[in-house]
Amino acid sequence: MDKIRVSAVSYTNTTPFIYGIKNTAIIDKIELSLDIPSTCAQKLIDNEVDIGLVPVAALLQIPGYEIISDYCIGANGPVNSVFIFSNKPVAAIETLRLDLQSRTSNNLARVLFKNYWKKNILLTNSDDADAFVQIGDRTFGKKDYYPYAYDMGEEWLNFTGLPFAFAAWATNKVLPTAFIEIFNQSMKFGLDNRDEVIRNLPKRADFDIAYYLNHSIDFILTDKKKKAIQLFHQYIKEL
Repeated sequence: MDKIRVSAVSYTNTTPFIYGIKNTAIIDKIELSLDIPSTCAQKLIDNEVDIGLVPVAALLQIPGYEIISDYCIGANGPVNSVFIFSNKPVAAIETLRLDLQSRTSNNLARVLFKNYWKKNILLTNSDDADAFVQIGDRTFGKKDYYPYAYDMGEEWLNFTGLPFAFAAWATNKVLPTAFIEIFNQSMKFGLDNRDEVIRNLPKRADFDIAYYLNHSIDFILTDKKKKAIQLFHQYIKEL
């Protein structure tokens, strides 16, 4: 059987998954590429890979997609790496610059402005925007540099009472059940060895990586997160 092509996200929050892949038998059954979230999604849309750790907003563009794993990149409250940064309070924000690396977080920002904060905003590419979306490792240590840093995991929970799933392992084709089982086992192995993962990551004085991977990111794809994905998709369709 040809190797199954897998695209994963190249952020710190994915390192337990990558550890699990590289240190279990699954590594011999796949071709692994590491990408930014938007590229990960596009590769699956374009059939360049068979599995992707896909931003959940992009699932709407994948006909017949199936989420194949019990694990995700999620949060039950502050996620500490998905922000709207601004020098103004949300009530004063009129323009918003989106993050080119993101699909889900850009849509989540739009959903929050429209439905939670009840604000009509103008999307712009200008560096002079009142606020901007930023995700991933680029946000580490940055929230103290802005008067207003809105953590979108926290804001979604405040809005809906639900946790959130930012990205999920998805495919657009039928994969062998046995493969899916060992894929899930590799994810669990990586999460069970988070202490080892953390020991091997670069240390930062301005950001607590251990807390982030042990507490900020919630990796289990629960029924409530699945409900959140459905609700989020509904809000996206209404934008």
